Amino acid sequence: MTFPFNNVLVTGAAGFIGFHLSRRLLKNGVKVVGLDCLNDYYDVNLKRDRLKQLEAEDGFTFAQINLADREALEDLFRRQPFDVVVNLAAQAGVRYSLKNPHAYVDSNIVGFVNILECCRHFSSGHLVFASSSSVYGANTRMPFSVHDNVDHPVSLYAASKKANELMAHTYSHLYGLPCTGLRFFTVYGPWGRPDMALFLFTKAILEDRPIQVFNHGKMQRDFTYIDDIVEGVVRVMARPAAPNSDWRGDRPDPGTSYAPYRIYNIGNNNPVQLMDFIGAIETALGQEARKEMLPLQQGDVPATYADIDDLVRDAGFKPSTPIQEGIDRFITWYRAYYNV
Repeated sequence: MTFPFNNVLVTGAAGFIGFHLSRRLLKNGVKVVGLDCLNDYYDVNLKRDRLKQLEAEDGFTFAQINLADREALEDLFRRQPFDVVVNLAAQAGVRYSLKNPHAYVDSNIVGFVNILECCRHFSSGHLVFASSSSVYGANTRMPFSVHDNVDHPVSLYAASKKANELMAHTYSHLYGLPCTGLRFFTVYGPWGRPDMALFLFTKAILEDRPIQVFNHGKMQRDFTYIDDIVEGVVRVMARPAAPNSDWRGDRPDPGTSYAPYRIYNIGNNNPVQLMDFIGAIETALGQEARKEMLPLQQGDVPATYADIDDLVRDAGFKPSTPIQEGIDRFITWYRAYYNV
């Protein structure tokens, strides 16, 4: 696949999604500047090992910068023009936002406005940024649609992602900056984050420790395999957001705008029961989990389910990796990486 861009900035390049996206772009001949601050929210060695994979590819340059460092970010943009900026750097995690809210303001709010300002002043052609299924918050109408109102977040993490969408729309309106927000649904796969359920469950089962099953197992998640996420991102990157000529202020559509601004869900469009997810891990490991049943945690929602009609229509792509296949690939990577 050839892309209509040559130079891309990927923030959060040492992170889970940023690593996979950068590798895909590099293998297709795109030059990538990968930005990351290598914070210690989780194992920095895992981030460094991802970076080693990227640094072995032609066309990759690493910049260790914190998005909150405005001067360093401006200097990077001044020295290097970008056709597309993909902002995947963020303080992640719903539960951690209950413990350390200031980290989310510094990274997800201050850092994001710095990205917007650089894209504005240094004429980046298209800003693609990570939002989250968490923005749906207290919504219960399924599947979640980008055309529904999302004004009732239930965690600060979700609120920071909703704020990113609002900030991006403002820059699209004021400066004509094409901005596309992507609401990711529970991403999993090789090289994944250690704070996510698949990683935590796998580690605990192999160590014969009980796994924590919240809401007494009555959870559904639209688990989405990393390769499907990356395919959706690269297709959206190639389609800068355009104004919706049918948009009306008396019937405002949250997913589009009169400005060059769009929101898409990227999810598997097939929610899986948490107990079935655990069963797939047990099958892949050949080992049964010991389960500690717990109530729903603050900030969590009982179910997620992505309406991806807009993504299918505009990008011509629908995620399709079956859950057992994706988990099998993760377990194969995990055993090799940790030598277990």
